[in-house]
Amino acid sequence: MTELLTAAQMRAAERAAIESGAVTGRALMERAGRGVVDAVFAAWPDLAQVPQKAVVLCGPGNNGGDGFVIARLLKDRGWEVAVHLLGDPERLPADARTNCARWRAMGEVQPLERAAEALPGAALLVDALFGTGLARPLQGAAAAACALVAQRVVAVDLPSGLCSDSGRVIGEAAMRADLTVTFHAAKCGHHLAEGPAQCGALAIADIGLGPVTGGLRLVAPPQAARLAKGAGHKYSHGHALILTGGAGRTGAARLAARAALRIGAGAVTLGVPGAAQQEVACHVTAEMLRRVGDADALRDALADPRITALCLGPGLGLERAPALVAAACAAGRATVLDADALSAFEGAPGALFAHLHGGCVLTPHSGEFARLFPDIAARLSTPATSGPAFSKVDAARAAADRAGCTLLLKGADTVIAAPDGRCTIHSAHYARAVPWLATAGAGDVLAGLITGLLARGLPPMAAAESAAWLHVEAARVFGPGLVATDLAGQLPAVLRARLRGAREPRRRP
Repeated sequence: MTELLTAAQMRAAERAAIESGAVTGRALMERAGRGVVDAVFAAWPDLAQVPQKAVVLCGPGNNGGDGFVIARLLKDRGWEVAVHLLGDPERLPADARTNCARWRAMGEVQPLERAAEALPGAALLVDALFGTGLARPLQGAAAAACALVAQRVVAVDLPSGLCSDSGRVIGEAAMRADLTVTFHAAKCGHHLAEGPAQCGALAIADIGLGPVTGGLRLVAPPQAARLAKGAGHKYSHGHALILTGGAGRTGAARLAARAALRIGAGAVTLGVPGAAQQEVACHVTAEMLRRVGDADALRDALADPRITALCLGPGLGLERAPALVAAACAAGRATVLDADALSAFEGAPGALFAHLHGGCVLTPHSGEFARLFPDIAARLSTPATSGPAFSKVDAARAAADRAGCTLLLKGADTVIAAPDGRCTIHSAHYARAVPWLATAGAGDVLAGLITGLLARGLPPMAAAESAAWLHVEAARVFGPGLVATDLAGQLPAVLRARLRGAREPRRRP
């Protein structure tokens, strides 16, 4: 997994490095500026061929100091550079003031209000106004600067106006960058909410800080050991029971069942109401079938100790869901609750929470989340007016704590939280962006993947993380044009790639 830092953690890491004597603040600023220039030329090699024109917007803090370094380095390469500062140069922090003075020996510093005058002919606009420490909305000239247009825009650390911890725009104005260059490690806001759209592409520049621990983590590819199957018969690898809806509403559960099989569950049974048995039988071959019409029938089915995981919700029906959820949770086995199994408790979420146990995984999208956790969802949807703003991470953690089980809050910025406070982010952004995954039935496949991994014995948090990664990877393998029925068919290729990598011999250093 990859560490994600909050603004406070990044400040602490820089302060620790400076106080230890390992580096000076001015040296960090120089490294940051060089990192941005290197990233710009790596992203846009054509800019390195012929000196061009840049407009650099500098803010009143250390982010502005990085901007002065960038201006100087571009000027050294023969570029025409116009620098515009928000505020009084004499009120800059010490290191930023030093770099401002170095720039002023090379060129002028104009007020930010005049930046638009310098833009004609500029190939690059550098946003060094505000970085990770922004805690209030942009106003005046800073807000107006967000409307400036250039051929390419690079943001230093974070697009100005964006909350580093939540990825939300604070207030109404924020810069939209084509490339964002951050330092040492990505921040939570680079992967949450509006962050990826505002950042454009993301590059991370090493500025020589030591390791930082305690941050959130991005979900990484699952370990091959979690995916491989050893010796044994089918029930050695788990048996998943997935309930369907009535006639005409069985497709969602069938998608989940096929995904559970493909991910390695030894057996999968579809629990089907009598009126839908013929429909389901016409569509399935590898999945088994059992008549499960009501809670009593579900309790009878669960008398089979070989059933190791359940999935309820996809196409289940709102009327049937409450009694079936109660019976499923009472069995104490690993259980995925999705779709109708969540929405059925709108207005009475406490009734659902009373049934849940630590082996449950809830998989709401934003609408279902709002039905179960209306107060938490309201905080997340209220416009951010200060930073750090309430984030999707905060929301998922609060919800998992209230529910007492693992919760996967879906989206391109999927957040997975456990009731003990553990939390990870699965980001389908930047190189892993899969907009074609926004298709009907994709969430049902994800529920099936989690169910299959739970059936095989993975703990809830690990099952949710692995499923989220595999879900996106399968979509990436297929590419544009994807529909939900394509996803499970891509899993063999994804699994082969993961297992093949695990078998490759280690190279000697």
